Amino acid sequence: MGWRKHSELVTLIKSTIDNSTMEGLDIFDRALVEKYDISGPRYTSYPTAMQFTENFKLPDYRRCVLDTNAELIPRPLSLYIHLPFCDTVCYYCACNKIITKNKQHARPYLENLHKEIQFQGAMFDDDRLVEQLHWGGGTPTFISHQQMYDLMGVIRENFNLRDDGQEEYSIEIDPRTLKEDTLSVLRRIGFNKVSFGVQDFNPEVQRAVNRIQSYEETKDVIKTARENNFRTINIDLIYGLPLQTESTFTETLEKVIELSPERISVYNYAHLPHLFKTQKQIREEDLPSASEKLKILQQAIRMLTEVGYVYIGMDHFSKPDDELAIAQKNGNLYRNFQGYSTHANCDVVGMGITSISKIGDCYSQNVKTLDAYDEIISGGKIPVFRGYMLDTDDLLRREVIARLICDFRLDFSQIEELYISDFNRYFFNEMKEIKSMGDDGLLSVDDEKIEVSQTGRFFIRNICSVFDKYFNRCDRTTQFSRMV
Repeated sequence: MGWRKHSELVTLIKSTIDNSTMEGLDIFDRALVEKYDISGPRYTSYPTAMQFTENFKLPDYRRCVLDTNAELIPRPLSLYIHLPFCDTVCYYCACNKIITKNKQHARPYLENLHKEIQFQGAMFDDDRLVEQLHWGGGTPTFISHQQMYDLMGVIRENFNLRDDGQEEYSIEIDPRTLKEDTLSVLRRIGFNKVSFGVQDFNPEVQRAVNRIQSYEETKDVIKTARENNFRTINIDLIYGLPLQTESTFTETLEKVIELSPERISVYNYAHLPHLFKTQKQIREEDLPSASEKLKILQQAIRMLTEVGYVYIGMDHFSKPDDELAIAQKNGNLYRNFQGYSTHANCDVVGMGITSISKIGDCYSQNVKTLDAYDEIISGGKIPVFRGYMLDTDDLLRREVIARLICDFRLDFSQIEELYISDFNRYFFNEMKEIKSMGDDGLLSVDDEKIEVSQTGRFFIRNICSVFDKYFNRCDRTTQFSRMV
């Protein structure tokens, strides 16, 4: 990126912030922009999946489960079920998916998934309530209604699901795939939250990413979801897609605001065609510039906050009475592989290919291919192929990063009560860099706390990376998206 584009980028960042917060931040020089416009993690975990190793085996995973079962007050569970099938490909997609129009391809996978659920459920004590459940994909509604009933039935047989109105059970939905009664089926089997993929309503953008979806059909399924008493509706958008402009995305935002979902996710498109082959179908010359992307983000934040949405951070907005906003206000917001979460105290059990679990002090990931999954499940084992065991330093840094990215504030005393006697001494080198970020206007820091400024929220990934001991050891440019 040239100097003129860097200058434009900085000007745009400044213009997104309320004037009352900009005192002392009138000048951004080229060095400042170059310092922060780098690639880096989104911190859906710490350490990130890049640190996972195949030295972590199934016995290690079992030990983690047994250790958490033995805790005086066992943590509740959050279940993630991966359903990878889609009948069409969206070119921007970076998810693990299998593209097929043949519905029969899901049958052997579901049979194996049922077995894994049984294997996993047998390891966890019955007193561990499932607070959260999420079906992700792919397109979870690719499977038939009967398969949905059967899958949820197997989950209920093997895990202790809540049924008292306090549960948070959600599913990702492509509105284009729904039958007339699909939403009523999903509500009947226990889901009370739904996330609809939209990305962009502009027809030219939709054609460029191979996802044709009208506003009318989206409006109709949201109306049906409300009629079926889904408690929370989320809409997913993506900015940075080909042919997007501030003007066209404004039109999309106006339509989304009219639909009035409880939550809106506005994700930054990461163009990494060397990692995700379907992205090679997107012409790089059609992608908006960094400055145009920032205009789009600026407009999204302005429009959504003006109508009352709370900017949770990074890519999430919610209405002020939504659980996300309440959790952030109460200091128990967390971040996991599905984004921001309201239950920081849950152990996450991921099932299906590529799914990731977070149990106690470890992460584990399942195998990535259908063949490997079938082979291991047929052998009567849980298909863990890699993972990571956190040490005390990892746990400490994970908590620091979690509080910064969720609360935009870090009280050193909270960390000292849990892990160390002197925060500033332990992080002596990191605090030098943090203080330089304070000089840049991204945060304020004293001997007791770090507070991220309104400007700094745009750079929260940069701020978190200061406390990531692995960050400078990895190949950032090929593995991570740009932070700004």
